[in-house]
Amino acid sequence: MEPLQKLTRRQLETLQAIVGKETAERGVSLKLIASTMHVTAPSALGHLTPLEEQGLVARYRGKSRLTAKGRGTLVEYQRHHRVAETLFGSLGLSPEATCAAAREVDLSISHETVERVCAAEGHPTVCPHGEPIVPCSNRGREGGN
Repeated sequence: MEPLQKLTRRQLETLQAIVGKETAERGVSLKLIASTMHVTAPSALGHLTPLEEQGLVARYRGKSRLTAKGRGTLVEYQRHHRVAETLFGSLGLSPEATCAAAREVDLSISHETVERVCAAEGHPTVCPHGEPIVPCSNRGREGGN
């Protein structure tokens, strides 16, 4: 099973909460992660601990930061999501519906399947929302597998 396929939706949201709040100088406190996710600190910790065990997050003095592997995983997630959105968009769904449909599959599809869908869709460069799609050749360069 690929690292992205091991994540729960809430663990993904935890990674996104950290990357959205960390700075070059500081990691993110558990309290801020919990607040961002609208959960209690113990719940946030329950999502954070497996991420640390997988090497996606590093904690130091109570502050969490994404590792290179964690950043690569988020880049890979964005690629999976945006390629899936493009596929659903080609079926005639609205941009909003493509996002909802992509969330149903983006954590469970393999890299190989994403590459095949991307090729079948003509290697799109943007998703239906206009967000960039990382090219196939960049997969894994950001500290992923």
